[in-house]
Amino acid sequence: MFRPSSGKRPTSYDGIMTAQPPEPPDTVIVEREEVAVMYRVIDDYPEAIGRAWAELEAAVGLRGRKFFGTFQPSTGEYRVCVQLRHGDDPDALGLKVGTLPDGRYLRLRLEGEPPAVYERIAPSFEALTKQADPDPARPSIEFYRRRDVIDLLLPVR
Repeated sequence: MFRPSSGKRPTSYDGIMTAQPPEPPDTVIVEREEVAVMYRVIDDYPEAIGRAWAELEAAVGLRGRKFFGTFQPSTGEYRVCVQLRHGDDPDALGLKVGTLPDGRYLRLRLEGEPPAVYERIAPSFEALTKQADPDPARPSIEFYRRRDVIDLLLPVR
């Protein structure tokens, strides 16, 4: 089963549950550029994911930051990521440095109050994989645009 993660997302947001995955018309193909990030690899379990988001947010702060979650289906690896910016010290924060790959992605924008919007991520990615030919060489990406808006990005060939 393809799933970017089943866990809680950035912990600084609370809300109420529910909603079904969106229908296909809500998707669009986008071209993305490579993004340099700092990240931590974690187990793909809800408790581990929630802790990792809380730790990352506490370490770097929320203001002016771009946060991403990535999932590599072939390895089952989940990463909590924040865009790297001038002056960051990844070593001091205990974070690794890497990039989010560029290329074509099928994008679906989820809107809603946390944590309900987080519950829609895994089923929405599953629906996306049925609409497209995913590129297994690149991870799927969750881009946290705002506390209540998440772009799901499925890499496509």
